[in-house]
Amino acid sequence: MSQREIFRAEKLPVLQNRMFNTAQEALNSPTGDIVLVQDTGTGLVFNAAFDPKKLVYDKSYQNEQACSTVFQSHLNTVTQIIRRHFEGKTLIEVGCGKGYFLDHLHALGFDITGIDPAYEGGNPRVIKALFERELGLSAEGIVLRHVLEHIPDPFAFLSSIAHANGGKGIIYIEVPCFDWICHHRAWFDVFYEHVNYFRVNDFHQMFARVLESGHCFNGQYIYVVADLASLRKPSIDKSKPLDFPGDFLNDIQNIASVVKRNQRKAIWGGASKGVIFSIYMQRMGIGIDLVIDINPAKQGKYLACSGLCVKSPNEAMQILQPKDTIFVMNSNYLDEIVAQSGNQYQYYKVDHE
Repeated sequence: MSQREIFRAEKLPVLQNRMFNTAQEALNSPTGDIVLVQDTGTGLVFNAAFDPKKLVYDKSYQNEQACSTVFQSHLNTVTQIIRRHFEGKTLIEVGCGKGYFLDHLHALGFDITGIDPAYEGGNPRVIKALFERELGLSAEGIVLRHVLEHIPDPFAFLSSIAHANGGKGIIYIEVPCFDWICHHRAWFDVFYEHVNYFRVNDFHQMFARVLESGHCFNGQYIYVVADLASLRKPSIDKSKPLDFPGDFLNDIQNIASVVKRNQRKAIWGGASKGVIFSIYMQRMGIGIDLVIDINPAKQGKYLACSGLCVKSPNEAMQILQPKDTIFVMNSNYLDEIVAQSGNQYQYYKVDHE
């Protein structure tokens, strides 16, 4: 198997969404290296330095985004796609996490079962197991949202899903968009936890029959609806080469040049992007004073590796002064953030083009 290296980063947290009770625990967070390569046979991009044994998910892992009305709007968009292809069909959500989207679809009348070995709730519709044929479960539709980027050998994983489902059914897949990451030089969107980085065309290479594909969440995610029976080993499409920018990290220097040293600096968004952003800023000698997040499960906790404490918006506004800088981790939330903070600060969109 021949590989082409495209990006390298060292000592990033292996689980960027694990929250810690003390700053010291956060500073001691386990780390791993990233060596992004493209397989010259399949065209797929992945972290060649990834070690799945480093990842242990438990209740300290917090990745719930549905606290935001902006993200709820995204889920409504996904629901419309689901309705177009799965209305009246039985569904299985593989890797349903804490079950928010499963509950959402069930409330809308979908006959849906969740499968996730790490599920911690009490919903009887969720089975705490891997999706295997031995379970005797199958459905007309499979939902796979933000799972495939975490799985070594995604083709083998999809093959196992197809096998468990009797080699039939329609699958909805949603993952981050690597083209968006490249175009926006989004160095804060490359995580150890994400072993794979997909483009839309990867799924057209993986499935002979794609019913629908496209971008959502303002281009940050891609989705595909495909026939599981048409799954095939992908081969690189040389007509659509990967264009990874040589200046991928340049914006770190740009940020360092524009921030004012005498102003307080806050990060709004204590999830994956904020964690990676804070680490790179600290390595550049730029002190971040606090992190803001609307998720109550994150507030009062500390971010992996940087050791920064997460505050609620109300707590943060008692600390910040007008004209201080707020780094907005995801510009999809800018209007929501400006409204919640009274439009009294300097807002810097880190994912600007």
